[in-house]
Amino acid sequence: MLYDGIALAFAAIGTLVLFFAAKSLFRRGWLLGWIKGCFGLLLISVSMVAGLLAWDIYSYNELLEETSVATISFEKLGEQRYQAILVGANGNEQRYELKGDQWQLDARIFKWSRSVAKLGLKPGYRLDRLSGRYYSLEKERHAERTVHSLNPSQTRVDLWSWFKSIDGNIPWLDALYGSATFVPMSDGALYEINLSHSGLLTRPLNERAQEAVKRWQ
Repeated sequence: MLYDGIALAFAAIGTLVLFFAAKSLFRRGWLLGWIKGCFGLLLISVSMVAGLLAWDIYSYNELLEETSVATISFEKLGEQRYQAILVGANGNEQRYELKGDQWQLDARIFKWSRSVAKLGLKPGYRLDRLSGRYYSLEKERHAERTVHSLNPSQTRVDLWSWFKSIDGNIPWLDALYGSATFVPMSDGALYEINLSHSGLLTRPLNERAQEAVKRWQ
């Protein structure tokens, strides 16, 4: 009897809750207002995501044929320690300490398919990372390495990484990673970094850089 009474009590409570829920649900204007509120919140969410995507896309530059994207020069600080002075295409100067014997610059690239590129859409790029490397395999494995992020995404929305994760599933756009080959660091050396549709290219601009490349080759 006890459990029957408890069951009936809960059944009565459930019936009352159901009655008031139904009454509220079918109250005139309530359902329409709820739908409008949910739709409004959805639109706000979509607008916020679109804004974050726009902010991320704004950090990319259009690639027109072969483009000079930066110059980099080096000042020796000590044994296998250099200060790299990176000047972007916009004239902004950034300084980084690199350890090792060689340097490498990486870039993120958005590349359109041929059919879409015919419409006049150009690839986009963003300089991504500057790193140092040692000649010695032993040091490369055990010595301290330096890697600098140049233009990290300012929010959690990272369009390039998302496209990269679904690479091959979107036939009209590719997310690529372009890397210049490792080039020797030398005191006073000056290099130009160009970006083409095939990737990053490095050219020595002064005698110090030319001599460093010849020694390395």
